[in-house]
Amino acid sequence: METKTDKKRLSKALAAAGIASRRTCEELIFAGKVEVNGKIIMLPQTLVSWKEDVILIDGQRLKGEQQKAYYILNKPDGYICSNKPVGTKKLVVELFAHLDERLFTIGRLDRDTTGLLIVTNDGYFAQKVIHPSANIAKEYLVKTDRDVTDVHLKTISKGAFVEGAWVKPAKVQKVRKNTLKVCVMEGKKREVRILVQNAGLEVFSLERIRIGGLHLGTLPLGAFRPMTEREKQLIFEK
Repeated sequence: METKTDKKRLSKALAAAGIASRRTCEELIFAGKVEVNGKIIMLPQTLVSWKEDVILIDGQRLKGEQQKAYYILNKPDGYICSNKPVGTKKLVVELFAHLDERLFTIGRLDRDTTGLLIVTNDGYFAQKVIHPSANIAKEYLVKTDRDVTDVHLKTISKGAFVEGAWVKPAKVQKVRKNTLKVCVMEGKKREVRILVQNAGLEVFSLERIRIGGLHLGTLPLGAFRPMTEREKQLIFEK
């Protein structure tokens, strides 16, 4: 017989089952999408047991905790970072459909943005990566429609309004005639595109090449591979 101390909070149990990060799991609970023993539960702190309770999300029963999996993906163009179908749009997790694992992306890249993306079933690890206190830099390679000038670089460096807040990149660097690198900390929606477009440049392509100390490297577009323990640590290194 399990004791109260053997049970877990519902939000933690869902994260351990590979549903999403704990914060996203809490949002699913608040949205009324989680049932325990036939009742919709709206409190993330509700204590549950995999042995004694039947837990469903969107009507589908969860089997329990999964063995943790961590992958590095070079996300191709045209895929969205969602676990739910959105019309005919292609999902990143569909690239992993042949694996017997329930996975989700850590953070998001826009459908038309390529590059480094971490895919896992570890909600605790995901929460650690995306939490603002981690202060993890993300670096992007941007190809534009024209020669990048000093004026462009200064304008981008000054920042822009993104989602109602003024944000400034951590670093802006010209790489070639029409290519630059932009490093940001906030990770707001379409932040890099807005910063570059605000300077009067059109974005031809946008690729994330680094998260913290983890670099994309030579992984082919659309390919993925398991992460090493060292690479998991590199994410948190400056």
